[in-house]
Amino acid sequence: MQLSDRFLNLVNEQLSSFGSDDGVEHLVVYVAQSRDGHAPSLEAIGQYPSLRKTLPPVESDPELRMPSPNRRWYPLQDGSILLGVLRAENYQIEKDWPEFLDQRLQSTAVVLAYSLGLELDRLRILDELSQQREQISLMVHQLRNPLTALRTYAQLLLRKLGPESIHRNLLEGLLTEQEQLNRYISALDELGERKLSAKKENISPLLLPPVLPQNDSLPLKSLLEPLLNRASATANLQSREWIGPSYWPVWTEKIIPVEHGIVAEIVANLLQNAFRYSLPSAKIGFYLNSEGLCVWDAGVPIDLTDRESIFQKGFRGQSSLGHSGSGLGLALARELAEQLGGSLELVIPPRKIHESLPDKGNAFLLTLPIKSLLNQKV
Repeated sequence: MQLSDRFLNLVNEQLSSFGSDDGVEHLVVYVAQSRDGHAPSLEAIGQYPSLRKTLPPVESDPELRMPSPNRRWYPLQDGSILLGVLRAENYQIEKDWPEFLDQRLQSTAVVLAYSLGLELDRLRILDELSQQREQISLMVHQLRNPLTALRTYAQLLLRKLGPESIHRNLLEGLLTEQEQLNRYISALDELGERKLSAKKENISPLLLPPVLPQNDSLPLKSLLEPLLNRASATANLQSREWIGPSYWPVWTEKIIPVEHGIVAEIVANLLQNAFRYSLPSAKIGFYLNSEGLCVWDAGVPIDLTDRESIFQKGFRGQSSLGHSGSGLGLALARELAEQLGGSLELVIPPRKIHESLPDKGNAFLLTLPIKSLLNQKV
């Protein structure tokens, strides 16, 4: 068992708080260690005063099996589970120990038991995380093979189609999505290898794995177009109408820092929600203007009592009943928008944004600080 330095330092501090003036000559803390096929062993992890020699386990020291009025044992327990023991000795005591000393040792044992319980929980969680990381790494490795095969089959079919075939766009879309999946998988692989930073950062996780290109900068349009192509294909499959943008504002074609590509992550989430929660017959669209963009649907307006609550973590409105989900997407989307210096709000009906949009339904308006985004160095 690899106990942390933080816990071992706590043990030493607790033991060092005693001294000969308190009537204590020797203190030792033991921790129960499991052994395969054998009874648990009580191993020494700290003592006062500090000695250079390593103490043997309790069961290996015959002297400790002999009763002595100069020695007392204080269990470190978590409920009925024995986690370890605190051994205290005073060779000048012949009869009863002072009550104040006994109470103080009992209190120390309680503190050490609680801290040891937290330490064991930490070790258990770290072990579970390590196992999960190994499983994710294995799954990522296995996923690459079928994705590579799908890409090969799509490329072979593309060769067989003539340049004027109406089906080429479907295969090209398939290849684009396969490339996106490869980026997701690479991102998962990196997350599995990344170590937690000791420095606390107030940064929310992305809604989706970071699938941004390797470039240091890029136009936002190049990130949004694949998402809109996917939305168009989804609408076609669901036999519903999709209304794409009638034009692209100049700011979408300007080069921006790659980290601002989280706008695409927000849009991906809004599009997914629109297709998942609106009525199958409702039109869905995407609109851009000089201040930002919106994803809208011409379905049933979100209930008045839910319109602000849907941006709270864990909240799921009436329209989400019967659908899977965590209730985190919109909360994280708004957080990310605010980190960029923008905002995300629900507008009902969509026509309030522009007269060309429906007079019934919902629109999620993402307002962006366009000038500051474009003025940053790239």
